[in-house]
Amino acid sequence: MKFFRHCLILASSILVSTMSFVGVTNADDHKGFKIGVVTFLSGPAAEPFGVPAWNGGKLLIKLLNEGKVPAPYNKKGFGGMEITAIPIDESGGATKQVQEFRNLVQRDKVDAVLGYVSSGDCMAIPAVADELQALTVLYDCGTPRVFEDASYKYVFRTAAHAAMDNIAIAKYLIEKGHDISSIAGINQNYAWGKDSWKDFSVSIKKLSPNSEIKNELFPKIFSGQYGTEISALLNSKAKVVHSSLWGGDLQSFILQAKPRGFFKRTQVVFSAGDQVMPGLGNKYPEGVILGARGQYGMMAPDTPLNNWFYKAYMDEYGVFPAQPPYRMVQGLMGLKMAIEKAMDKNGGKKPNKDEIAEAFTGLEFEAPGGLVQMKLGNGHQAIQPHAIGKTAKDKDGNIIVTDIVRYKASCVNPPNGIKAVDWINAGFPGADC
Repeated sequence: MKFFRHCLILASSILVSTMSFVGVTNADDHKGFKIGVVTFLSGPAAEPFGVPAWNGGKLLIKLLNEGKVPAPYNKKGFGGMEITAIPIDESGGATKQVQEFRNLVQRDKVDAVLGYVSSGDCMAIPAVADELQALTVLYDCGTPRVFEDASYKYVFRTAAHAAMDNIAIAKYLIEKGHDISSIAGINQNYAWGKDSWKDFSVSIKKLSPNSEIKNELFPKIFSGQYGTEISALLNSKAKVVHSSLWGGDLQSFILQAKPRGFFKRTQVVFSAGDQVMPGLGNKYPEGVILGARGQYGMMAPDTPLNNWFYKAYMDEYGVFPAQPPYRMVQGLMGLKMAIEKAMDKNGGKKPNKDEIAEAFTGLEFEAPGGLVQMKLGNGHQAIQPHAIGKTAKDKDGNIIVTDIVRYKASCVNPPNGIKAVDWINAGFPGADC
């Protein structure tokens, strides 16, 4: 089967479980609607991010095909078409992913590609997608540059970019009265880490001009060892340490920093900190200010759609869903809404990529994390509400998130046509908070 040619066979039982569900089929069977799904299935980003994301995706595909998802997603599959999926491992770097993308489109003839966690991959894929005229949904990644530096016809990102994460954290620190007289950062040395630190540090300086930057550290992605950086951050004596580390890097940093009392000696803020909570459990430190890149996980809204998804995921996997499954589910729901909007317009026929792209542009849809609005990038880039909270322990000693503040999408996302850093530097003009 061609499925096994694409997807790395992994020894871990949790990874093997990601490959077996009724929606995955031979690439030659082109009935219904076929998608390539790209996420990390091996390497340090797999366990905390890629696999949970795919778990959420394959669960939703299964339930959509069975017609067991609440309204407005209750029509089976995509507009009555059965969904099939070819999962692809995102490990290996941008050059490899470009070739995998070409294989999905040209050889396997998928109707759409949904994927990409790494901002490096998200920077590499869109130009190829438009070259091949291949409908592509970026379900994650964070760099604002995807749609700030270019425009695309067939590419959509159904989740907010990282500017929202870091603007919201800066606002939270000030609103809650934290000492931000000095800040430092440890962020991965590529687009995601550099953009995250820039948006956070510029936001802090705009909101508190006298704040001093003590240290800016950019270790290599997936380096996994942070002893030197932890020492440097402790020696800087910064009042706040910001980090957008994610995946195995975030897990490693926490496990190496906690025994050294790091989280008791400075106020740590993680812009994408919830993704490792299910894996670390009570090893996660108290007192960390964190975002989940949206209203996800323990900070998700109390709505019927979210309550349904949260329970369905818990029932299936025995652990609560954090950011990764929420974002893949959000991408699938956006694709479904665009397809069905196009079908409503063309008399119920299977829509082509141009009809779907037209329907996707400027789309608004409800997801478990709240309202998603395709408002940036000329209707190709989403904005959404955000939430920031702080970790604590409940009466039973379990790590929870408390002191949650919610931000409207219009408060922490720039208007269309304005780059995030320019909006921050201008003092957030037009922000509706």
